[in-house]
Amino acid sequence: MVGPLSQPPFAAATVARALALLGKRNLVLSLHDASFPAAPGEDTGRGSPYTRGGRTFLEFAASLGFTGVQLGPQGMTSAGNPSPYDATLFARNPLSIDLLALADAPQWAGILRRSTALSIVAAANTGPLVRHRSVHAAYSAALREASAHLLARCDEPAAGALLARLAAFSDEQRAWLLPGSLHAVLAARHGDDWRRWPDPRDRHLCAPDPDEAAACAERRDELLQTHHAELTAFHLQQYIAHHQHDELRTFLRRLGLTLYGDLQIGVSLPDLWANRGLFLADYRMGAPPSRTNPAGQPWNYPVLDPTQYRQDGAPGPALGFMRARLDKLLREYDGVRIDHPHGLVCPWVYRADTDDPLHAVQTGARLFESPDLADHPALARHAIARRDQLSPDPGTPRHADDWVRDLDVEQVTAYAALLDVVVAAALAHGRTRSDILCEVLSTQPYPLRRVMERHRLGRFRVTQKANLEDPADVYRSENAAPADWIMVGNHDTPTIWELVDRWHATDTAAAQAEYLASRLAPADVTVDAFAAELAADPRKLAHAKFADIFTSPAENVLIFFADLLGLRARYNAPGTIDDSNWSLRIAPDYAHTYARQRRAQDALDLPAILAMALGRRGQPNTQERAELLADLGHLVHLDPGDQA
Repeated sequence: MVGPLSQPPFAAATVARALALLGKRNLVLSLHDASFPAAPGEDTGRGSPYTRGGRTFLEFAASLGFTGVQLGPQGMTSAGNPSPYDATLFARNPLSIDLLALADAPQWAGILRRSTALSIVAAANTGPLVRHRSVHAAYSAALREASAHLLARCDEPAAGALLARLAAFSDEQRAWLLPGSLHAVLAARHGDDWRRWPDPRDRHLCAPDPDEAAACAERRDELLQTHHAELTAFHLQQYIAHHQHDELRTFLRRLGLTLYGDLQIGVSLPDLWANRGLFLADYRMGAPPSRTNPAGQPWNYPVLDPTQYRQDGAPGPALGFMRARLDKLLREYDGVRIDHPHGLVCPWVYRADTDDPLHAVQTGARLFESPDLADHPALARHAIARRDQLSPDPGTPRHADDWVRDLDVEQVTAYAALLDVVVAAALAHGRTRSDILCEVLSTQPYPLRRVMERHRLGRFRVTQKANLEDPADVYRSENAAPADWIMVGNHDTPTIWELVDRWHATDTAAAQAEYLASRLAPADVTVDAFAAELAADPRKLAHAKFADIFTSPAENVLIFFADLLGLRARYNAPGTIDDSNWSLRIAPDYAHTYARQRRAQDALDLPAILAMALGRRGQPNTQERAELLADLGHLVHLDPGDQA
């Protein structure tokens, strides 16, 4: 089965031949759970890859020729914050559960009344944006009902079998599941922020100070005895979410799609509560001022305590925590995207005790390369780089890539402690280094570069950000390395369709067209003529921008769903708190809309851009290339409306 109005069966094979000839190993579609479309009769107001609509979209992506899918973090989000990058690290988001399956699929023993699921569908907002708070409330109520229904029917064979499977899951996942469920019980009474809870035993329940251990143990026992139904409800929703994810993995394997997860750099409040002893009390992690974000960003993320990386020559609790994250992630995905790897190697930190976080992050410092800063004396104990290895120029900013100028092998090993865990876990789970995606953006500090070279890892290249006046710019496609992942944009950037509209009839459009024509002009058209053609038509300019990434040395291509579908709305504006952030959805009629927009070249035409990349001047004049160009041309001119 293929999705509605998808490409004909030979399209994916033709795209695969083109990718091979262009030296591309992976063509991966990037999107987050909430953005998935829904099938008729199942739209709860939020998307999920586990629903019928989600699976049909994945079939559609496979039919286009994509080889993999990269999802955002799939952890639990709070009612007030939809950002997946602030979600839990171990617990899955119950908002991705296919509710109708709980009513219809035999393995769930009818624990949710179909009328309840259909009432959520009937009341849901089906517009282009997710209304996170209302979806969160509806799912919470439905899953409480499902748990109560299960417990009330525990004597029935089907319900008893489900409870037995739930018990086995709870025992296997106890290390993170028990703290997660206890936090849920307490948060339901006192709010999500445990730092404001009235009882100090509750604030330190799972990570007590030595003098609190007995009191906290007594309090845990009390909660376990008095809140059995609520704890069971949390365990059940996690079992459902994990089981449906396992079903997705099986489905994707049948489609031949690789699934990439997201190792977010942030740590949620529930995870900090459960593991607070592993983190520094006086510092938080953020993004320093950079080309992408000149003001910096105070993320307010906890920072693992480096003194707990190793103890007595063996891996310490901080590395154990990191390994537990990776082991779970790699059991659930085929590969992993590392969110902001500098946060693992050379995190930018700022004082936690501040009333002005933005000023604090702008005057912060690197955790491991601040041996003698007067305004951050507490960081000296964590320094790896020595004073003589730092820039002698007093004008060099602390966040500059060349703040550190030199490191010896032992120092690189020290910097690599957390990334070593990532690579070791990947190899232990049968993955390769090419299954690790490193989201290095506009800044790559020297220590991070050395650590990535140690593991032969590639970085991200986001070509819409390229400085065309600088031949050495990191975002220019020709400067990529084979191990890199290249893309026109990602979830934090405007879509290329918005950009080309903005560029049209400006000097920016002319400069982009001139650059792209120098790389893509076919033999029978002059570079100047091709540049004029691109500058005159935003759609052609967008397609040339896509074709350019396929001419790059990078072997891996990532395409964000909004760029594929020709959307102009933005998914996320970094540093902005807004209900529209993280909420953009794919419309249910995406296939018909895509077919229409592709005909008008107002959405990504993959055969067309591959033909442009293969047809550029200077390519070998082989029979294979000629036949492939002919096949791609056939796909370009095939009416998608006739492909059902």
